[in-house]
Amino acid sequence: MSATLTSPEPKTSSRLDLKIIRTPRTRAMPSASELGFGRIFADHMFAMDYEEGRGWFDARIIPHGPLSIDPGASALHYGQAMFEGCKAFRSKDGRVQLFRGRRHAARMASGAPRLGMVAPDPDTIHQAMMALVDFERDWVPAEPGTALYLRPTLIGTEGFLGVRPSKKYLFFIILSPVGAYYPDGLKPVRIWVEKELIRAAKGGLGAVKAGGNYAASLYAATEAQKRGFAQVLWLDAMEHRYCEEVGVMNLFVQFKDEIVTAPLGGTILDGVTRDSVITLLREWGYTVNERRYAFDEMVAARSKGTLGEVFGTGTAAVVSPVGEFGHSEGVLQT
Repeated sequence: MSATLTSPEPKTSSRLDLKIIRTPRTRAMPSASELGFGRIFADHMFAMDYEEGRGWFDARIIPHGPLSIDPGASALHYGQAMFEGCKAFRSKDGRVQLFRGRRHAARMASGAPRLGMVAPDPDTIHQAMMALVDFERDWVPAEPGTALYLRPTLIGTEGFLGVRPSKKYLFFIILSPVGAYYPDGLKPVRIWVEKELIRAAKGGLGAVKAGGNYAASLYAATEAQKRGFAQVLWLDAMEHRYCEEVGVMNLFVQFKDEIVTAPLGGTILDGVTRDSVITLLREWGYTVNERRYAFDEMVAARSKGTLGEVFGTGTAAVVSPVGEFGHSEGVLQT
């Protein structure tokens, strides 16, 4: 591994045995103004296969391209599909740095069993991410506000029709150089408060980056966008009162001298950026509490003048200010 690719966490314990197949024609990365988010992909990807009784095998870096899977694959019929998302940045001195790669790898490995899936161990996932970024380091943009987004993905590939876990899996990583997630950059976003549909309930998949979680959110997100809002704030499944998470972000709210965010309890994602922000805020002397808070508490605080900053955090969104909440009774300006 090149010494100029770094991760601010302990080094991996062993090296990954990789096969490399280069694309016959490489491309130049577009300019920063052309990037957007998730629309452009690097020349190569990582892939590795699993079979029950054999384990993980055939780790390889190959040209980015279509996958060939059986039409009966469990990912297509029974939703055995999950993913991660993390970023590599180019520092001012030219080094490429992967942000908290081990934490992302551990989250993926720990979430897979909830879907009945077999994931590579966290060390292997981390090594694969580092190896692919090192190989495609020219795709890491240098302009402020840009990064190389990594999408590790795990899918069930065994072809069968029957409700049971797959015995075969494909783990792959694709890369996308990105700019800001929201088209308006750091301009405060408008959020719709969803009071009827739910994203997740206790005992479900809310804490796992399962593809189905995002599929369940798309209808509400589309309706919110028709109203002019960028994302949806999901409330708890039981009472439809307590704030949980916002689409692709964990939400933080400042009430006077306290900053709060929803607690981890199986219905929201254990965000890596969320964890980083909590740690930094506490180190800077702020009071940060992970507790339940109702949307009505935000409304009351706004009327009393004690509602402060509201923002979301996420790998894609980074830290995004929230300027307004729309809901069935009106609008809450932050």
